[in-house]
Amino acid sequence: MMQGIALLHRWTGGIAGLLLAIMGLSGALLVWKDSWVSVAGAETPLQSSTVDLGQAVEVATSGGDLSYITFADENFGLHQAIYRDESGAYVDQNGHVVEQWASQWERPELWVFDLHHYLFAGDTGELVVGGLGLLLLGFSMTGAVLWWRTRKTFRLRLLPPRMTRPAIVRQHRDIGMIALPVLLLIGATGALMAFKPLAAVVLSPLGSLPPRPEAPPVTAVPPARPDWTRALANAQSAFPDAAVRRLQMPRDPAKAATIRLRQPFEWTPNGRTYVYLDLATGNVVGTVNPAVQNRAQAVQDTFYPLHAGKVGGIVWKLALTAGGLILVLLGTLAVWSFWFADRRKGPVKPIGTEAPQGSWAQQR
Repeated sequence: MMQGIALLHRWTGGIAGLLLAIMGLSGALLVWKDSWVSVAGAETPLQSSTVDLGQAVEVATSGGDLSYITFADENFGLHQAIYRDESGAYVDQNGHVVEQWASQWERPELWVFDLHHYLFAGDTGELVVGGLGLLLLGFSMTGAVLWWRTRKTFRLRLLPPRMTRPAIVRQHRDIGMIALPVLLLIGATGALMAFKPLAAVVLSPLGSLPPRPEAPPVTAVPPARPDWTRALANAQSAFPDAAVRRLQMPRDPAKAATIRLRQPFEWTPNGRTYVYLDLATGNVVGTVNPAVQNRAQAVQDTFYPLHAGKVGGIVWKLALTAGGLILVLLGTLAVWSFWFADRRKGPVKPIGTEAPQGSWAQQR
């Protein structure tokens, strides 16, 4: 049985290792995205009122067919507007466009996000990424089982002493155990975000997950230039203690616009509080309040902030970064040892199938 587990672990690692390494590296970059995005005004302190936000939306909608605009927050002082043709712009808190792009390829923070979440392949890519999350869970659990028999030879080392298969195998199993808790969490949350039916099954003991919120219909056609300040003020008045985080424009003019807000207790950066606006009048026509959700939905809402390092401060960001970089090492070295490592010194038993004998010096 152990040999079968080891064989499955090695073959799947040799095939999928590079994709997992890409996920680890892109994820580590995204944890620190607000720190490395270089745009004038990104470090401006947050001071926007609904009047300022309304002015920013006015500027953003004049630049094209707006899909959504994410408003500035304490970590990033610019509003980000994304248009339906995949172009976009950064707008400062005074309502001035400070950066524009014609496609996501002109902005590294956008294509790195697309790579990590969709592998540049849309909905199909999201399913592949979810599958990689399940693989990471499987690797982590089988790796722990295989490591257990050789635990007495554990040695902390960032890199193998030699690029030979025996040295890589020993380094691989030991450094994998260091990152095991983080890798388990990354794999689980990534898979559950990608596969909503799986999340519903896993969380079913806590309650049923509600359907995804949808904007209700409206009867009047929105004007060419809605009163954005009034609309945003009405949305804010529905949840006075919440921060206005994002405006999502409806694809169908017969549907309401969506405002996402973040209440003080929420972990998700853009919040799971929804206010629906009739743009013809600026009036609120519906709300979704996560304060009254069941436990299953409350747990599901923690997946993204935990996965992306949006809670836990600098300590959790560093832990996720270390986990991502270790995943890069695990993935790339697994592929190297499986396909290219020097075999001239004779065959190596699969990881974990050898019983420890004597001291570490003898094992080496």
